[in-house]
Formats: sequence, C-alpha cells, structure tokens
Amino acid sequence: MASPLLITALAASLTLPGPVLTGSGSDVVQAAGDCSAAAEQVVSETGGELLSAQPKGDTCVVTVLVPGKGNARPRKVTVRVPM
Repeated sequence: MASPLLITALAASLTLPGPVLTGSGSDVVQAAGDCSAAAEQVVSETGGELLSAQPKGDTCVVTVLVPGKGNARPRKVTVRVPM
C-alpha cells in the first residue's frame, strides 16, 4: 500500500505549472547536438543494436550491443564519433 506522503507528493507534482513561454526568440538555446547520423553510422558498421547516443562537446558517444560470434555473449561497444 502506498504511503499517504508519497500520494500527496505525486498529486502535488501533477498540479505544478509547465514552462512559461515568453514569445522571445532569444530565449531558445540549442542545448545539445544531434547524434542520430553518428548513431546510424555506428550501428551499420557494427551490425549491433543501438543502446544510447549522447553528445559530449563536439563528439557523439554511441553505445551499441554487438552480437557475439557463435555461442559467445553479445558485447557492449562504445564509440566516439565526431559530430
């Protein structure tokens, strides 16, 4: 059974207002680059399954799960690709 405190906190978080839009274009800042092309490249080269793709500075850190050969277990491979 959920505690009353947990239920109250959840209910309070659902009633919080969303972000306020000011209408000024200068408020928009690109926070991160797009790593989709880098992720697609690594997946096609390794034949693996995409686990994550994160921008880090001017590179993308792409992690894929590569199938093992024969009866070997799959392995996790992390690759840094320039953006």
